[in-house]
Amino acid sequence: MKSEEIKSLFFQFEAAASDLEGVECWSARELQILLGYSKWENFEKVIQKAKDACKNAGEEMGYHFPDIRKTIPMPKGAEKEIDDMLLTRYACYLIAQNGNSRPIADFLPTISIKAKDLAAEMTGLNVQSKDLKGQTKIEKEHVDNNLAVRNMLTQRGIVPEKLPPAEDVKKLQRKLDGDEKELLKSPKKKK
Repeated sequence: MKSEEIKSLFFQFEAAASDLEGVECWSARELQILLGYSKWENFEKVIQKAKDACKNAGEEMGYHFPDIRKTIPMPKGAEKEIDDMLLTRYACYLIAQNGNSRPIADFLPTISIKAKDLAAEMTGLNVQSKDLKGQTKIEKEHVDNNLAVRNMLTQRGIVPEKLPPAEDVKKLQRKLDGDEKELLKSPKKKK
């Protein structure tokens, strides 16, 4: 992913923040869109994984993931109430860690995706084996693991931000599908 795209996503994320009684928070419905999920049902599954991680870290789920209702406009001036959640920055972090990285990963070189996965797996393993509790300790473990993986890559001459972006996976799939159709259309040559 290009640095401009990362900056853009970061600014969109920060711009979507609200303040509720002195606590910085985000709407789960807005975060769903920012992270590239088209269906709320799919995003709810990611939220549940993040809630489980929050509970396993010894944090209060109700504080980081409070349920709310939100009114949205409907056709002809009507309104409808839908489920939503307010998410703390920590909850957003857990969602990003437990979610499907495909929308963003479509442009990342494979080695960057694998490095991210390795750091996340190391964090999960160490949280359990070291019995880490609390947001601060787990965040530190995650940062330390990402730095360790990055250091290993750079020692081997691989600098992630200098790697060219991978071709868009969806575009590549469409090209392959088109090529396959062309092959099926073309008359077979007799030998």
